[in-house]
Amino acid sequence: MPNNFGPVVSVEWLSSNLGTDGLALVDCRWYLDGRSGRAAYEFGHIPTAVFADIDTDLAAPASLQGGRHPLPDPVDFAAAMSRLGIGDETRVVVYDDVGGVIAGRLWWMLDVLGGRVALLDGGIDAWTYPTTTVVSPRRLAKFTPRSWPASRVITKSQILSAIGSDRVILDARSAQRYAQGSVIDARPGHIPGAVSAPAVDNLVDGRLRSPEDLATHYTDLGVTAFAEPGVACTAGDGALADQRGPEVVAYCGSGVSACLNLLSMRRAGLPDAKLYVGSWSEWGADESLPIETD
Repeated sequence: MPNNFGPVVSVEWLSSNLGTDGLALVDCRWYLDGRSGRAAYEFGHIPTAVFADIDTDLAAPASLQGGRHPLPDPVDFAAAMSRLGIGDETRVVVYDDVGGVIAGRLWWMLDVLGGRVALLDGGIDAWTYPTTTVVSPRRLAKFTPRSWPASRVITKSQILSAIGSDRVILDARSAQRYAQGSVIDARPGHIPGAVSAPAVDNLVDGRLRSPEDLATHYTDLGVTAFAEPGVACTAGDGALADQRGPEVVAYCGSGVSACLNLLSMRRAGLPDAKLYVGSWSEWGADESLPIETD
């Protein structure tokens, strides 16, 4: 298969390639309201899929300093991937039942480490073939621990120091949470200067909008394009730096749903943006940091 696998595959593609050697399918369902993603997986999932838990496999323990879903230690993440049968050369397809709002987190984690990973467009809701309750065993795979690249993440101190600059900050939470917060947020509001860019706005009827449509959407939000829609742009390429425009940062409640914005910008042919992993769960919990309400 070509190295440019992803960032999205269709249900038809997955149906034709299901069970292929070197391909792993991961169910990432998770619910903010406390329902069990694992229970949903056990009730029925796409055949051969394994289950990855956002809270334990894809995040370190929550803290006031790191937010609800900090990035796990690279060794711990490598161990989780190995247990799921994902190795350094494995092609991975991730899915959920909300269009990628949750599964986008694993897509981003594997992508920034150089993995070959794609989101199943439409997720399990678009899967028109039989599901199963059978948990397929996976052999341990060799997944090499690698540090999270500094070029693809940003810290709260870096954001604070650049407030008032031309940096584009995208808030992937709902418009209501962006403006007023919710019971899960430590404080209402958003990072000063951030614009509302709900992750669900990347979707139409549960599927990702076209590359051209997404390019227009993000350009309207202030993200500068320089490539053709659907062409990934490699972060850190100095030859293209002058064409990129302002740096772009994505955040959400805890560094999960913002990853769908990052995937969607990749699909649109826009430069790779940075993820603020701690997101509002870290920023809002720090009373010393400024906020805006709108």
